[in-house]
Amino acid sequence: MRVITGSAKGKRLVTPDGRDVRPTPERVKEGLFSALQFDIEGRRVLDLFTGSGQLGVEALSRGAATATLVDYSAVSVKAAKTNIENCGFCDRVRIIQADYAAFCAMCNDTFDVVFLDPPYNAGILMPALKAVLPLVSDYGFIVCEHPPEVEPEQSVGGFSIWRTYRYGKVLLTVYKRSCSL
Repeated sequence: MRVITGSAKGKRLVTPDGRDVRPTPERVKEGLFSALQFDIEGRRVLDLFTGSGQLGVEALSRGAATATLVDYSAVSVKAAKTNIENCGFCDRVRIIQADYAAFCAMCNDTFDVVFLDPPYNAGILMPALKAVLPLVSDYGFIVCEHPPEVEPEQSVGGFSIWRTYRYGKVLLTVYKRSCSL
């Protein structure tokens, strides 16, 4: 894995060993950030289920103001810290080891861009989406990565599906507030 573009372009990223982390494939990440290219600069990003931190790193490289990276796994948090340090983003990042539900319940911040990429087989995409809704700014949006067999709800808590992108066996579903569509 590497950073595609921006201030950290070309930097190699480490990933945790084992099968517990499923990094977003390079072409999916490239497609995602091409679609969001004008919606990243100056934004506050939350990367829930961060894994190696690659989505948060890419957003920071492309000019995001800040990023909060959250993962339950100590191994993932360590990899994310290494990647943040190697890319020189320590002053713009908070890395938190916590369960997604506990983090969402205790967080008082709001975010403009939220990345949700929970473990595919855990069945927690919709619970995580519902938990993070109160943390999304008025004009913010949520990007959910999921397999084709998972069908997210059309609308939830005042948010509706704005777009869905398909990259082989990976889907990216973007939610925005229903009133801002």
